[in-house]
Amino acid sequence: MSEWVAVTGASGFIGRTICCLLHDEGWKVRALVRSDTRAQALKACVDEWVLGDLNDRVSLQKLVVNACAVVHCAGAVRGASQQAFDRVNVDGVRNLVDAILAGPHTPRLLCLSSLAAREPGLSFYAASKRKGEQVLEQQAQALNWIALRPPAVFGPGDRELLPLFRLMAKGIAPVLGNRDARFSMIYSQDVARLVQTWLLQDSCPSGVYSLHDGKQGGYSWSDVSATVSRLCQRRVREFAVPSIMLSVPAWINRRLALWLGYAPMLTPEKLCELRHPDWVCDNNAIQQVLDWQPKVQLEEGLKCTPGWCRLLT
Repeated sequence: MSEWVAVTGASGFIGRTICCLLHDEGWKVRALVRSDTRAQALKACVDEWVLGDLNDRVSLQKLVVNACAVVHCAGAVRGASQQAFDRVNVDGVRNLVDAILAGPHTPRLLCLSSLAAREPGLSFYAASKRKGEQVLEQQAQALNWIALRPPAVFGPGDRELLPLFRLMAKGIAPVLGNRDARFSMIYSQDVARLVQTWLLQDSCPSGVYSLHDGKQGGYSWSDVSATVSRLCQRRVREFAVPSIMLSVPAWINRRLALWLGYAPMLTPEKLCELRHPDWVCDNNAIQQVLDWQPKVQLEEGLKCTPGWCRLLT
């Protein structure tokens, strides 16, 4: 390949996975980065970088120039207010669309949204992701775009689910909500392969698409515990976390964040997401428009993810 692909969020877990796959497949990758330090860390999988962020319109225009496609992975996952999330997840999408439309040609656009956008009333994050999708629906009619709604993503380089798997590898599986809750998952490399498939296909109908690892009906907490038990060769006991053990710290965390100005992960709104009983999705729509099949389900993906179980290192 000799065409340029512009990427935001390249230093993040999913963004880096995508950049590495595209670079290995011969695409020329240009990334938007916020510092030279982050740029240096991406030297192995990025051919060119532009310093700036999603609020820097000049940098965004430099990012997308001569690109055949833009892959938008950047997003806010921490925050204590709706404004904190909207600044990145809504305004960032709008600024990127404006930059693309301002150029002499219009590259295709793929945005990483979230399955949380299906339930925008649950949290600030979920609402911001849905509003970001609405920006595309309302302001990007002149573009060929798709938004992907992945469920929980895991794999090498993940920092959010890895601590949970490490705890489970020690024999403790905390259940944060309803024991009967079910959720889909997807391996990071399968997300990257979907992006590659989209790039290779000449056109794809604009729209919002969910995706998962191919396990129909998703997983339960018991499914995950049993998988970890097999891989780590030990018993894993499920522990139902009492509501107050998380609700009180989450409330305190949000209040302190508003006073001290930091971006928290654990908030009352985030708990609403975690306790939601149904995060199962399907691949029906995406597979009607792209020739893509997920290859890796939970057990195989965990075998390929280092740093959480001593038997797999």
